[in-house]
Amino acid sequence: MITYFYWFLVFSLMAATIFIGAYKMQHWKKALIGAAIILFIGIIAYYFHFEQIFVKRFGGVMTISIPAGQVHLASTWKGDNLWIENYDPQTNICHFREYSRGNLLEGHVIIKKCNPLLRKQD
Repeated sequence: MITYFYWFLVFSLMAATIFIGAYKMQHWKKALIGAAIILFIGIIAYYFHFEQIFVKRFGGVMTISIPAGQVHLASTWKGDNLWIENYDPQTNICHFREYSRGNLLEGHVIIKKCNPLLRKQD
């Protein structure tokens, strides 16, 4: 819900810029450029800052796909970053991947000889 409110706010700012700049002041070119700048800043701010904050703190929605052939084991938040643990049964390796804001600095931890799905037989 917070994501919808964010985009409503961005598009409202764009509409206000176009209305005031183009309709009231008769500067169509400047109004459209201003609206494009607002849209660009809104997209960048959402992707690089707000997406995971909205999901973690306000109940937003985020979709992550697990790579083919892997099994999802767990996920956890560390700060504002999401860590996902997957297991690859073909290579017997566990992968911890960090999904940071904007996907700029993402960590990746590999645990070899990891076999979390098989229990020891007594």
